[in-house]
Formats: sequence, structure tokens, C-alpha cells
Amino acid sequence: MTLPKDPVASLGIAGFADALRRGEITSEQAVEAYLTRIEVLDPLLSAYEQMDASRALANARAMDMLLASGVDLGPLMGLPVSVKDLFVVEGMTPHAGSNLPLQDRLGTREGTFIRALKSSGCVILGTTRMVEFALGITGHSLSRGTPWNPWDDRHHRLPGGSSSGAGVALASGLCALSIGSDTGGSVRVPAAMCGLFGLKTTVGLWPTDGAFPLEPNTDSIGLLTRTAQDAAIAFEALNARINPSSHPRQAPVTPGKLTLGVPDNYFLDGIDPEMKNAFEHALSVFEASGIRQAPVHVPNVDGRERYFPVAMPAHLLAWLGEEYFLANQERIDPIIRARIEKGLDIKAHQYLALSEERRRHREAASPLFDQVDIIVSPTTQAPPCRLSELDDPGTAMQAAMGMTRNTQPANYFDWCAVTLPMGVDSAGLPLGLQLNGPYHDDARLLAVAVALEALMPPLTQPKAFQGFALQ
Repeated sequence: MTLPKDPVASLGIAGFADALRRGEITSEQAVEAYLTRIEVLDPLLSAYEQMDASRALANARAMDMLLASGVDLGPLMGLPVSVKDLFVVEGMTPHAGSNLPLQDRLGTREGTFIRALKSSGCVILGTTRMVEFALGITGHSLSRGTPWNPWDDRHHRLPGGSSSGAGVALASGLCALSIGSDTGGSVRVPAAMCGLFGLKTTVGLWPTDGAFPLEPNTDSIGLLTRTAQDAAIAFEALNARINPSSHPRQAPVTPGKLTLGVPDNYFLDGIDPEMKNAFEHALSVFEASGIRQAPVHVPNVDGRERYFPVAMPAHLLAWLGEEYFLANQERIDPIIRARIEKGLDIKAHQYLALSEERRRHREAASPLFDQVDIIVSPTTQAPPCRLSELDDPGTAMQAAMGMTRNTQPANYFDWCAVTLPMGVDSAGLPLGLQLNGPYHDDARLLAVAVALEALMPPLTQPKAFQGFALQ
């Protein structure tokens, strides 16, 4: 018997929903296919932290029975999904990527988002691996293991983090939708490095209760999907559950009426030549379709370099407690431990001054969207490198800085943002295009992404591990 195909990838979320209602597939069949794929492929990929197969099958059967009885929960009903390991999910122990016991601190009550996911009819397959405490962008983790980027089956390449397993699970066909979180790029970077679409929602749009907190002022929940269309469908369905008074469905966007802002500072500094070429090619494709482009100068964007190294460890230490951290620091990934330790020397007035500076910078950047609809850039500076390259501390630091340089500004300025595939480099590794939108304009940003995605050639999914056969 050969490995079953991903039951949703070729259909998309809308196609799966239609097939489900026509009786061409059941949720139980889809879940069974994913569970088989996970059983065979995940020992190679290490995407999942924890599985709950029996509960997933039971929930899938319940969705099928509800639908058969005339109860329709919407476009996500019966869809098999994965959830990042920092959410509290009934029946599974949250680790937040750590070996420290956190259940007592996080509690057992599911938060607003997970309840919305379930009330939409989604079937949770399991939780996916992540960088410890979400405090890392490469995806590398000594504590719980580094998932294997499926775009290269010969070399262990970085999947991007901190939602590392979320990206690998979806790109490998081990779920139909991945849930992650994004404080400085933790959805967009793994999405870009795994050839996927990734959405970082506006901070505060979806409550983060029932989830491990890194930096509450910039933490946001996000989606990893195969396409912008899938993300738009999932976003609308979930947002209607969380924010019932939200605006009705966003109308499609006409590309010829768009103006893209192309930064003339910061975002293209140090970009890999192939990444730069791909970005310029994407701009030329958009221009040929009648989309206007205008240079924009993003003010104070370097403020993020001062804010995050202070705010992240300060908030994390406040949550863990200094005494608890010091007593358990030897059990923490040494790289993550070193980042947290810096928080021990941070003074309150330093953090407050940087928070005030960030407030001023957010206000100064807001008028940019009076001139343009969105601001575009490459998502990362370079494609995913090999895990072995992190053995050199200098290379490791350069790789990490190159992954957050273009993504952290959205968190810093309270923008919503997405990444969509913009082709591959000469080695066949995926490259990402980032779109930034103004505060609370998530639905329109997704509509813009759908319009731009239609102008780009579709990205073939990774072939790595796909020929694996069941014995």
C-alpha cells in the first residue's frame, strides 16, 4: 500500500468543504489519511510534538454525523488542523517548546481562539513543535528537536521559527491548516521557508488567552495555509466566531486600483542576490498588470532593533519569575537561556523609555498607508540555510538577524502582514514575498494577497519524502 495523498492539498479549503458536503469525502477519511501520513513521515520530519489520534477520529466522526443531520458549522467544518505547542488544548500537555513543566502555570482552560477553532468544526490532530518559549526565529531547538524542512531531503535545513513544526507539518501534507503565533515573524518566517502562505493578524484582534505569552504587546495569532485564498476563508470563518460584530466579507480587490509601497530604506539591505532578483521580478509582474508602485521611506524602522531585545526577555522573565528561571536555567536550551539572562540586567526605566519610543514610532509610521495600500518586501533576507551552518556562532547570528529584519517591523508598528511564495532560488529553495497592511485591516490585506497571488505562478510543493511507501 502506498502512502495516502494529502486529502486537502489539491482541493484547497473551499474544495474540501464542497467535497465534504457532496459526500465525496468524509472528515473521518481525511483525518485517517493525515494520521497515516504522520505515522510514516513524522519520524523523519519531527513536525509534531504531541498527537491525539483517538480524539481526532472521534471528533471527525462527530462532524460527519452533524453534517448528515443537517447541522452545518461553516467552511472549516471537519477540516484537520495542527496547533502550535503553546496553546492549551484539552487532552494535550502544552510545552511551549520547553522541558520545564508549564501546565500548572498555563492552566487547563482552553482560550478564546481554540474554542473558536473547535466551534468552527475544525478537528485538531495534534500540537506542533516550536522553539523554546517562542524565543527564536531559525526553528532550531535543542530542547525539543528541530523539525526538518521538507524542501531538502538530503540536508537538514532550517524550517524557520518559532512556529517551526507548523510550517513543516503543512508543507509535508500532515495537516490541512496550521495554527501558529507571531511576535516578530514566527508565522511568516516558517511559512516563507517552507513555501507556504502565512498570516500575522493585527495584535489584539484575536485574544491570546490560553496561550503561552512571550511579549503581550506584540504577540499575535496567525495562520499557515497553502494559498492566500485558503487563509482568507479560514480568517473570515474564525474572525466571525471571535468578533461577531466584525465587518461583512471583504469584496475582491481589483489589482489595477492598487498602489504598492516599495521601501527605499532598510528592507533591501543585505538581501541575498537571488532573493533580490525574485523580488524585482515580482514587482515587474505586478507592474505589467497595471499595479502602481511608489517608493516609501519607513521612518524609525530601526527602533525594532532596540525594543525587542529588551521587551522579550523582560516580559518572559516576568512570567517565569526570576527565582524559577534561575533554579531551572540548566534545563533550558543554552541559546534561549542566554537571551533570557539578558533580562536580568534590564532596568524598568529602560523598558518604559523604549515602550514610549515605540508608541511615537507607531504614530509616525501610520500615515504611510495614506499614500499606498500595502508595503511590500522580501519576507526574509535569504532562503533557508542548513542546520549545520549554525555551528559557527557568527553565521548563526547572521542567519537569525536576516530572518527577523523584515518581519519584526510589522510587529513593532502594529501592522498586519502576510507572506506568499514568490518562487524558488537556483537550489530549488522557496522564497517569500511579504505584504504589510495597516492596523486592523487584515481582511483587506488578505483580499490584496489573493489578487496578487493570482498573478504569480503557483509554487510546486516539495517532493522530499513524498515517494515514501508503506511496507
